[in-house]
Amino acid sequence: MTMESNPKNKGRLLLIPSPIGDNPPEEVIPEAVLEVLRRIKVFVVEETRTARRYLSRAGLKGHIDELEFHELNEHTRPEEVEGYIRLFDNGTDIGLVSEAGLPAVADPGAQLVELAHKNGIRVIPFVGPSSLMLALMASGLNGQSFAFWGYLPVKNEERKSRLKTLEKQSCMTGQTQIFIETPYRNDSMLKDILSCCNENTKICVAAGLTEPDALIRTLRVQEWKKTGVTIGKRPCVFLLLA
Repeated sequence: MTMESNPKNKGRLLLIPSPIGDNPPEEVIPEAVLEVLRRIKVFVVEETRTARRYLSRAGLKGHIDELEFHELNEHTRPEEVEGYIRLFDNGTDIGLVSEAGLPAVADPGAQLVELAHKNGIRVIPFVGPSSLMLALMASGLNGQSFAFWGYLPVKNEERKSRLKTLEKQSCMTGQTQIFIETPYRNDSMLKDILSCCNENTKICVAAGLTEPDALIRTLRVQEWKKTGVTIGKRPCVFLLLA
């Protein structure tokens, strides 16, 4: 895989995917992408400890202390993000790495991508796993028209209201509605879905994707009620089609 030079003696922003489960990187990240990753010396990451572990497993074990890390997460101030533009000076390529999956998708790294575009920095995305797309692929629901809503409201009544709104929109448009939840609230989310959605609405639960014990199941609400399934505390994507 080649990486063309960036104009104006500026480095490029390289969007490097990471595993979404506890997989060895080589199982889910193309070798050509891992080769690019191993050449990067400066990273902007969501959490340094997690990133160091990933990079070590990806072939940089023994060289982690030679790398430079900068964090970008929900605690990073806007002025700190703006300051990261200096990292691209002197032709330095910067690797953007999320906690899991594709950087800048449902991820604070999008701020750095926006900054790069504003400053004429070339942005290069690389291939890797996306829990949203894997879930949609495996759901059997409408893959021609879909919307991703991120996290729904935490408060019970607000969440139920949003679920009813998404179900109504799906019914009117035939659009698959996709959303996620914090792992420890997965089962309460499913409970709310089953309590407020129409019996014939199709729901897909896609949890632990890429893991050997992944749960990927699409059933109508009335069928889900008979399963007694427990999702547990693991990354999960929910899909709804009325």
